[in-house]
Amino acid sequence: MGMFILRRTGIMLLTALCLTFVVFYLTNLYPNLEKLAKSEGNMRMTDVQVQSWLDKNGYTQNLFIRYGEWLGVVPGFIYKHEDETVTGRCIRFSNTSETAPRFCGILQGDFGFSTTFKENVGPLIVRKLKLTGLLMLWAFLLYVPLALLLGVLAGMREGSKTDRSLSTFAIATSATPEYVSGVILIAVFSSSAFGLKWFKGTSASAMDNPGFANFTLPVLTIALFGIGYITRMTRASMAEVMTAQYIRTARLKGVSFPAIVIKHALRNALIAPFTIIMLQFNYLLTGVVITEILFNYKGFGWTLVQAAGNNDIELLLSCSIVAVFVVLVTQLISDIGYVYLNPRIRVS
Repeated sequence: MGMFILRRTGIMLLTALCLTFVVFYLTNLYPNLEKLAKSEGNMRMTDVQVQSWLDKNGYTQNLFIRYGEWLGVVPGFIYKHEDETVTGRCIRFSNTSETAPRFCGILQGDFGFSTTFKENVGPLIVRKLKLTGLLMLWAFLLYVPLALLLGVLAGMREGSKTDRSLSTFAIATSATPEYVSGVILIAVFSSSAFGLKWFKGTSASAMDNPGFANFTLPVLTIALFGIGYITRMTRASMAEVMTAQYIRTARLKGVSFPAIVIKHALRNALIAPFTIIMLQFNYLLTGVVITEILFNYKGFGWTLVQAAGNNDIELLLSCSIVAVFVVLVTQLISDIGYVYLNPRIRVS
């Protein structure tokens, strides 16, 4: 198992390196850099002025050198102006170039400076992740146990009325996108149209003081979309397990139906849904964009949209790093958990 984890970790790091380079290359294409220069300087800047701004800020260096600077494995650039003043990537941490650190990339904990929010990206990302993490936690705690329960109930007796009813519900929820279910929930439960003004249609106040009134609707919006997929996967897996030979043998021996489900079928039926559940972390991190925009909840997804819309390269790169890290780590945990759930798998 130790060698398996080491190999997977190595592959994970290599994958992260390749993915971040692709994102870095795409965000640093010249049209994006030109837009950044004009947004930071003047929208009426000439091509010569744009080129001068890019030179002063190190954007005209070789792509691999700038990627190394961003990672923190190459010394940060230094630019000497005509008036003998010196600026550079790492000099913003010090008053002079002599006392400034040579390396200032993500390996040193420096994620850059946000041109949109006018603050360091690191603390900004941490703050936004906490907000989204709280939303993810409540949504996850709501729909994962409920989806597993519904899937097991539907798969226990394939073809029954319960199975058909729960399958129809699962298909309907998974086929309804968040921007539809969210609007319906707002119209029904927070407007005067139906007279059920139980919740607030916006969750802006939930960032400082989350409560039942301002936090329920975004959680329900995410949960309704995610519950259907896990329910269908669990139902399919449970129905397949219930037709296995060892289940038939247990029935012939006179084992009660609840005991068959709990002691024999449930563990094997949860192998496939476990992988899907782990992948839900990826969806929850980046899939909350629509929900956060709809309910004005300024978390990680909302910040990602702002970074993309305002061409905030450093912030966009940092958001990509977080997304890549979550995807790879959850995939590693999924692989390890799959081995433990399925004893037939042997790690060579």
